[in-house]
Amino acid sequence: MKASTLSLAAIAVLASQSVMAAELELKLTNLTQGIHFTPILITAHNNEEHLFEVAMPASTALQTMAEGGNLDPLVAQATAAGSDMAANPAAGLLAPTTSTMTTLMTTDGNDYLSVTAMLLPTNDGFVGLDSWKIPTEAGTYTVYLNGYDAGTEANDELVVAGSGAPGTPGIPAAPGGNAGAGGAGLTSTESNTNVHIHAGNLGDDDLSAGASDLSNTVHRWLNPVAKLTVTVK
Repeated sequence: MKASTLSLAAIAVLASQSVMAAELELKLTNLTQGIHFTPILITAHNNEEHLFEVAMPASTALQTMAEGGNLDPLVAQATAAGSDMAANPAAGLLAPTTSTMTTLMTTDGNDYLSVTAMLLPTNDGFVGLDSWKIPTEAGTYTVYLNGYDAGTEANDELVVAGSGAPGTPGIPAAPGGNAGAGGAGLTSTESNTNVHIHAGNLGDDDLSAGASDLSNTVHRWLNPVAKLTVTVK
């Protein structure tokens, strides 16, 4: 009788630890008034994999995405880890106040969800979700996503063509066409070199000079910057 009880208990433990595949419907909404998201990466992965970790240094793959919007190194990382992914569901930039939808089939063991995309115009800002546990119960869930700073580049707020390469200062583009030029630069240093909550663009009201090339009425934001709606089938 005791052996039978232990056997049943062991079965219950194993069942509770098992991870089932899931079908997800995902909707990501840009909540900002003047910030675009570069191509988005959504991954379902195991509990050891991360696209980024707060209070840790950014990986080279994350830096490449956060400074220039290039997903390729993160996609390669996710592929090598056996993650399930939806890459670039918006087929390009996701404009302010707009949404994109996609589906994702997860495989056994990939029960954490992560999201990332660069925020434009910023130096190394990105929208992110790190390792959100996918619910096992069918239903619709809402998660709000913050804007993070990769900590890899000073936030000089200067729009400089060709600056999207890692380690090259400047903002590579302002997709809304509402940035200026001729700024002196807000700073040339980054005091926090780990991934952290972004302080937001400061901007100024002089788009032909001043300290920043960004507008203080268009390019500022408060967290959260995005809403993710997850429907578990």
